[in-house]
Amino acid sequence: MEPEDKLQQIKSDLQPYIRLMGTLADQVLVQDVSNYPIFVVHPNTIELGLPVVEKGPNNRWAIHVSTLEEFSAKQLIQADKIAEFRRVYKDPEYHLCLFVLSDLGAQFIFLPRGIHPAEE
Repeated sequence: MEPEDKLQQIKSDLQPYIRLMGTLADQVLVQDVSNYPIFVVHPNTIELGLPVVEKGPNNRWAIHVSTLEEFSAKQLIQADKIAEFRRVYKDPEYHLCLFVLSDLGAQFIFLPRGIHPAEE
């Protein structure tokens, strides 16, 4: 399978969780936890963020909610790269920031939320 096809498959696999991730992103923002929520999507066990979806027989991915601040504290984003990350980070009211760990490696993906929270 080509990398673009794999990326599309990952996005398709995550569709059932878009609303949940959107709600969690809103909570992170409203509770002033961070202006930069990040969802860690992975097939394994990792110590990053708070688990919100467990990997299971019906889903290939576990999802954890994290923040830019945790990524910085754990040196997953170097201090000199934070300004660049903030520059490319998309508005969390309209996009979900995913850090996907897959056989394609580790990469950030911005996934459209579909419905703006105020429109629900």
